[in-house]
Amino acid sequence: MTVSMASRVSGRTVQGLSKQGRIAALIAICLAELLVVLDNTLVNVALPSMAVQLQADMSGLQWIVDAFTLAFSGLLLAMGHLGDRYGRRKFMIIGLTGVAVMSMAGALASGLGQVIAARAGMGVFAAVVFPATLALLTNIFTEARERAAAIALWTAMAGIAIAVGPTVGGWLLEYFSWHSVFWINVPVALIAIAAVLLTTPESRAEHVDRLDWVGIVLSLAGITMLVWSIIEAPKHGWFSTQSVIAYALAALVLAAFVAWELRVKTPVLNMNLFRIRRFAVPAMAITVSYFCAFGFLFLITQYFQGVKELSPLQFGIHSLPFAVAVGIGAPLATLLAQRLGTTVMIVSGMLILAVAMYIAGQTTPETPYLGPVVLSMILMGIGFAVVQGPATESIMGSVPLAEAGAGSAVNDTTREVGGALGVALLGSIMTSIYSSRISERIESIPKQIMSDQQKELASNTPISVLEIVKAPVNPLLAQAKTDLIYAMKVAAMQGAQAASYVAVGVLVVAAFVVAVTLPWKPERNRSILLSWRDKD
Repeated sequence: MTVSMASRVSGRTVQGLSKQGRIAALIAICLAELLVVLDNTLVNVALPSMAVQLQADMSGLQWIVDAFTLAFSGLLLAMGHLGDRYGRRKFMIIGLTGVAVMSMAGALASGLGQVIAARAGMGVFAAVVFPATLALLTNIFTEARERAAAIALWTAMAGIAIAVGPTVGGWLLEYFSWHSVFWINVPVALIAIAAVLLTTPESRAEHVDRLDWVGIVLSLAGITMLVWSIIEAPKHGWFSTQSVIAYALAALVLAAFVAWELRVKTPVLNMNLFRIRRFAVPAMAITVSYFCAFGFLFLITQYFQGVKELSPLQFGIHSLPFAVAVGIGAPLATLLAQRLGTTVMIVSGMLILAVAMYIAGQTTPETPYLGPVVLSMILMGIGFAVVQGPATESIMGSVPLAEAGAGSAVNDTTREVGGALGVALLGSIMTSIYSSRISERIESIPKQIMSDQQKELASNTPISVLEIVKAPVNPLLAQAKTDLIYAMKVAAMQGAQAASYVAVGVLVVAAFVVAVTLPWKPERNRSILLSWRDKD
């Protein structure tokens, strides 16, 4: 297969950018990335407030989150390819504008359906922005060491945004309504648009053949169906008829996509990239690390709010050690990979993640915050950063400049699929064990302590402790209420322990696969981009 390798730059050229100019462009691009990643975590914090004001049930709240995830993950690959073809900066500006408009729609929404529609629209435009961020960085920073440093900052920004989102969201909810988590996006998007226009040059790939519309449609259908099946599986059962049919359909569509991409002259995704171990194996490592990191954040949310009974703002503040660890670990890990090699860093990071998950699994209701809990968060942040930076740099260093957007989209899609699967699978394990341990006890509680609605909520999530604690009760029944709350907390931690052990097993197996498939010797001044050009 012949692939066009040129990457055309219009307007201000990449070559004409000074060091200060490249740094300014990096800051602007990271601001755009921050908007996309931060938005999702802000909304998660606001869900309890939305539930009350929008009269939303658990399914409605899940779709507020999932509408964004489904649109975002399904469109990443197609938008990365279109950005390569028509202009990455142009697509970033379109995406940022769209996020601002849809955020305004979400802020002005008065019903659940309107909020879900706005979130889906935000997911569409976020998918336009995100592949362009990493693709532009790869084209601006072509020297290996500079590119590694830029990707390290990009990785750190994503990790920090995930972790500080609860703090920012908690602060907004402390003083404003849930609408504020949408309004905050508008000025950030406008600042990012201005920064990108002022600092970032346009770049696009030289494609002369027809656009691969069949590949775009198949990739959209296959990835959307896969993510949808992962999101819906815990509701219907992982091996229910509906789930199995959804898995099968997703597999068939994705198989058709691969078959088509192998025969078309200018594919949406060059499948030959997956023959490069430095592309394929790090992509797997990113999927697994996001599987564990997002699963961990879900479990720690249950712990802080359901077991420790913290407010959203308190939860955000208590989760800051994770953000700090990612912010420090990502740049150091990516630079160390230049000396020690990508394999050493990825394997080390996954083993650190395994240790963090094991320590988190030992947490009980009596475990103090200053101790194993903080230690697990710090190790989780370090391990996550140690995997993400070098793995992302390896992926983008393996991709021709002309296909940087498609490579970035693969990198981003693996994150979304891994994160969605982590929350779904680890959350399902925790919830199923929690429910099995506590359901009978909840059913035996008299109505003077819990209503039928409270019982149903308490059987599904330990966060319901917050509502039960607030509910008034006859003093004669106070001890029964106290005993129930403690039992709910114990059951939650038992479910979290089982989920953490599954994550540890996945991480150890993945670390072994990386260790035996990637070369351990560092490649000094490697340039896979040149090797691709030589092949052509």
